[in-house]
Amino acid sequence: MMFTQPAAAAASLIVLGVVLWDAFETMIVPRTVSRRLRLARLYFGFVWGGWSSIAARVKNGRRRERFLAVFGPLSLAAMAGGWAVGLVLGFAGLQWAAGSHLHPVGGRPLLDDIYMSGTTFFTLGLGDVEPFGRAARVITVAEAGTGFAFLATVISYFPVLYQSFSRREAQLTLLDAWAGSPPAGAEVLRRLASRGELAQLQSFLKDWEYWCSEVLESHISYPGVAYFRSQHQHQSWVSALAAILDLSALVEVGIDGIPTWQAHATFAIARHAAADLTQVLHTKTDVKTDRLPPDGLEELRRQLEAVGLAPRRSPEADAQLARLRRSYEPFICGLAHELMMPLPPWRHDAGARDNWETNERRVADVHL
Repeated sequence: MMFTQPAAAAASLIVLGVVLWDAFETMIVPRTVSRRLRLARLYFGFVWGGWSSIAARVKNGRRRERFLAVFGPLSLAAMAGGWAVGLVLGFAGLQWAAGSHLHPVGGRPLLDDIYMSGTTFFTLGLGDVEPFGRAARVITVAEAGTGFAFLATVISYFPVLYQSFSRREAQLTLLDAWAGSPPAGAEVLRRLASRGELAQLQSFLKDWEYWCSEVLESHISYPGVAYFRSQHQHQSWVSALAAILDLSALVEVGIDGIPTWQAHATFAIARHAAADLTQVLHTKTDVKTDRLPPDGLEELRRQLEAVGLAPRRSPEADAQLARLRRSYEPFICGLAHELMMPLPPWRHDAGARDNWETNERRVADVHL
């Protein structure tokens, strides 16, 4: 007994330290943590691996998306619950190592210690079991303070996550009318040119420069938001990021009459976001997927020329576009594969309809 109690105390302190530090890094530290061995990282890697494997077996696309949409909120709630369980068990282990000085004395000291720890941590204060002795009381007070601080932090943590998600999705929803569903970079140019509104392109790129910056900042601080899926079909933050990179790359390579600086600045922050979030989410890059083969590039240029645009046509332009694509597509493809968020096309075929044009059920519901 003299040996097991010190060992239990040491093990309990380790559990408490690991759980508290992991919760601190996840909820309070406003930057990514580069250390590879972390509870949160192991947790998300294990849980997402199983969840996505099940989702991959669901053939119906809408059902698969509904199943995947549950993961983000559920995983965060379960992670907070896991931290709480670890802390309750850690403090219960300290009580047991201190001799289980509880009143009234039960026949199962360890179970009583766990019960005492749970009621203390969640600040229930039932009073049916009380600690006696200096060590037991010190542990109880420490646990009550820890539980109060932990619950307050969790309560404030979730609104911050949903605010980040809401800001991301509000801008993303606007992309439907500009780039189609799913968003396509060349579609923005085609639609603006066909309406004679190319002057709007610079402000559009500026707005999305800020969006990419905000996504980078929020998803580095709170990586769990990356698993939250968009509320509309054919939309995701990965597809939006890819479409903005595609559009910026096309403009930077050169289209007669369109300035390139804003496209360059937007491309820089968008590529920064793609590369850094690949590292934060520990996804593998994908260098095999070719989103724009030569015949696709030729058709894209013809589509732009049909609305009066003049994209550069030269070996140098092809080489520059290929270089730009190599700088971001492996990251985008890796994120899309890891998060099961389909990649968007570079262009849309003529006659493709947007989400707002195809949602007949919603229109019918309004009339009802």
